[in-house]
Amino acid sequence: MSALPLLLSLAAAAAAAAAPAAPAQEPPPIVVRAPEPAQPQTPATMVVEPVAMMIATFDANGDALVDRSEMIDGVRASFEAIDTAHTGALRYIAYSDWAATFLGDANALPSPYEVDRNNDGQVTLDELLDQFSRLFARYDKDGSKTISRAELLTFRTMPIGADGPTMGRGAPRGKGKPDAGAVPRGGHDPRAPEPDDKADGDREGGNGAGGR
Repeated sequence: MSALPLLLSLAAAAAAAAAPAAPAQEPPPIVVRAPEPAQPQTPATMVVEPVAMMIATFDANGDALVDRSEMIDGVRASFEAIDTAHTGALRYIAYSDWAATFLGDANALPSPYEVDRNNDGQVTLDELLDQFSRLFARYDKDGSKTISRAELLTFRTMPIGADGPTMGRGAPRGKGKPDAGAVPRGGHDPRAPEPDDKADGDREGGNGAGGR
C-alpha cells in the first residue's frame, strides 16, 4: 500500500517532464519617438559685447573678477599673438585679424579707427592698452577696481529676437511695421511730428541756409 503514492509521484514527474516547455516571453517592442518640434529661442534681454567677452577671459586666477593688471597682461598677450613680426604695431588688416581672433568678428568694436588715436593707419600696443583702460573704467560700475561678470552684461529694456537687435529700427519695406512702442537710441519718438524745415529756415535767415 505504501508504494502507491511513490508511483503516483513518479508518474506526475514524468508527465511534467514530457510536457512542452512554455514559450519564452518576448521583449517589449522598441518605440522610436519622433523628435520634439524645435522651440523658438527665448528673446534675449541681456547680451555680452564682444570686447566684454574678451575681458572676461583675462581672469587669470579664476576668482570671476578681472583687475587692471590681469587686463593689461591679457591685452598684451593678444597683441603679441598677432604681431608675430614684433613690429610693435598692427596695421588695419592685422588689427582685423586681431579682432576676428579675440572679439569673434573682424568688424567687432572697438574698430581700428577708434583705437588709432593719432590716425597713422596702425594700432600700437600703447593705443590698444589705452582703449582698454577706458573700457575698464566704463565696465567698473561700482568703482571696485575689478570687473565682475555682472558688470560685463548689457541689459536691454526690450527683447532682442533671433534676427538681432531691432528695437527702434524701422522694419524693412514689405516686412511689417515698426513696433509702435519702440523708441530708438537717442530718445526721438518716431511717432512725433518732424520739425518744420521752413520754420527752421526762417529762424536761421529766411532761406534755410542761415543768415550771414
